[in-house]
Amino acid sequence: MGNAFFVVWRESLEAFLIAGILFAWLKVNDDAGHGRRALFAGLAAGVVLALLLGWALVTVQDELTGQALDMFQTATLLVAAGLITQMVLWMKRHGRQMKARLHADLSAAAARSGYLGVAVVAALAVAREGAETVIFLYGMAQSGDLSALTAGAVAGFAGAAATAWLAAKSLARLNIGLLLRLSSLLLLILASSLLIAATDRLIGADWLPPLIDPVWDSSLLLDDGTTGGKLLADFTGYRARPALTTLLVWVGYWTLVFFGYRRAAHG
Repeated sequence: MGNAFFVVWRESLEAFLIAGILFAWLKVNDDAGHGRRALFAGLAAGVVLALLLGWALVTVQDELTGQALDMFQTATLLVAAGLITQMVLWMKRHGRQMKARLHADLSAAAARSGYLGVAVVAALAVAREGAETVIFLYGMAQSGDLSALTAGAVAGFAGAAATAWLAAKSLARLNIGLLLRLSSLLLLILASSLLIAATDRLIGADWLPPLIDPVWDSSLLLDDGTTGGKLLADFTGYRARPALTTLLVWVGYWTLVFFGYRRAAHG
């Protein structure tokens, strides 16, 4: 539940902030209010596009069995981990210019195709966040309780709405920039855990060799089969008895993230 809450909160918060930026631009540049109606229509269309992606994923899974299903679910974990990482690095590189980029896109769209262009910009902006959320949640659903996942997702959406409202009202001196930076780090940790889960599946299916299994056994300190250990394992990828391949994948991931983050910071 905690992972689902965090992912939905983070992605929904970005969607709320994007919607707020677009609305603020239209409030100044759209006296008649037609553009704002187009904005709301675009936001609704973005949500529908994300839901259609979710439906497509479930439909594909229902058509697969055996090894093909295992491959599809493993691929979903890998895609989710990759998308999370790409999103964090992209935000690190372009986050400061996000407001200016959205305003520029909106101005160009309004000039080219009027209110339809406004709706398209809003739909694409929200659909991107929504589609990523669907893929993240689908990846988590491969190894989690569906009811807890649903509850966490609903709570995350409500939390994002509350956070955006607090930010808009400037209450409690809410620092959105700090929140997004901290959440970016937590998202990278979550992405690494999804990558480790995919690696475990690949080793279990004999698609990857374990090399040395296990490298150590820390179950006396914290067993990943217990309640606390499982929570840590689900969120961070902790393994009490890791295979060498798993450790190499984890080290390789964080090495790539380190250099990618430095490059994004100086880009």
